[in-house]
Amino acid sequence: MPLNIESDVHRFKQIVRGRVRKELRKHMSSSEIIGKEGGRAVRVPLPQIGIPRFRYGENEQGGIGQGEGEEGQAVPGQPGDPGQGQAGDQPGEHEIEGEVSLEELAEIIGEELELPRIEPRGQKEIKSDKDKYTGISRLGPESLRHNRRTFREALKRQVASGSWSPQDPRIIPIREDKRYRTWKTKFEPQSSAVILYMMDVSGSMGREQKEIVRLEAFWIDLWLSHNYKNVKTRFIIHDAAAREVDRETFFTTRESGGTLISSAYKLCWEIIEADYPPEEWNIYPFHFSDGDNWSKADTTQCLELLRGRMLPAVNQFSYAQVDSDYGSGQFFEDLKANLADDERLVLSRVPDRDHIMDSIKELLGKGR
Repeated sequence: MPLNIESDVHRFKQIVRGRVRKELRKHMSSSEIIGKEGGRAVRVPLPQIGIPRFRYGENEQGGIGQGEGEEGQAVPGQPGDPGQGQAGDQPGEHEIEGEVSLEELAEIIGEELELPRIEPRGQKEIKSDKDKYTGISRLGPESLRHNRRTFREALKRQVASGSWSPQDPRIIPIREDKRYRTWKTKFEPQSSAVILYMMDVSGSMGREQKEIVRLEAFWIDLWLSHNYKNVKTRFIIHDAAAREVDRETFFTTRESGGTLISSAYKLCWEIIEADYPPEEWNIYPFHFSDGDNWSKADTTQCLELLRGRMLPAVNQFSYAQVDSDYGSGQFFEDLKANLADDERLVLSRVPDRDHIMDSIKELLGKGR
């Protein structure tokens, strides 16, 4: 790629990154980015960056600033004079999209929300084998032959022996010319994390509340995946009973029924005990609800589960309360009154989707 084109591409990427940074709150509250997600990048709409194009006109119009009229008045037939003029044959203005990698998006989130890098707890790591090429050898399997080094050696030999001719520039390697890559197996720690999402799907949690949960879960996933090499995700829905579901069911189940929050916490703990030993995994449960529980007795069960089992085992337990027209919101107050002194419990209120960015900063800003 020519140098000037590389420079233009780099400058455009910086423009895209700056636009995403400037409008991050809007993007975090919009479903558009999630809908465009694919592979390792997302497509971001850039309404303020127009598609470059040439405009042709008549030479008789005169120079800039010439002619009658007041300063700031739109020139007839030009943008800024809406609704005037006849139908034409010129293309209109269009928005374009810029591509941002998920890694870049995670970095932007971390910088703008001032999120600290997460330090995995000491023992919660698995080791993975990684082969790294470390040098060149005269011996090795043909599958690891280094062709460029091989032909370089062959050329040096032919030039030195006088057998190479510019008129017949054939390079024929022999056994002594062949070079092979060498490698060394390296054991690298690879941090593992599991995210357990729990969502209240009782009658008071409507479609908008679930969309807020979907958006917040996307950005949480993105940040935690940026900090850990190996991330597992599990989903639990609950009303008066809880069950584990896949991602699609989690976000599309219709709301109905009453609410027993303890049913979700019990199932979450069963999953942790069965599949994710705390000494091997970094564990992040997230619970989303409107805070309307069936009874004080069930809330007491939740508090006992959290205090006695879950909080000692997890990196952080996050509770985000989504406002609804029907939920009482009392569960947030109960958690705050009884467990506020435990730093492993983090609480957040999400009045509407415009507060998703603030909620994520509250939940992830501790760096646990």
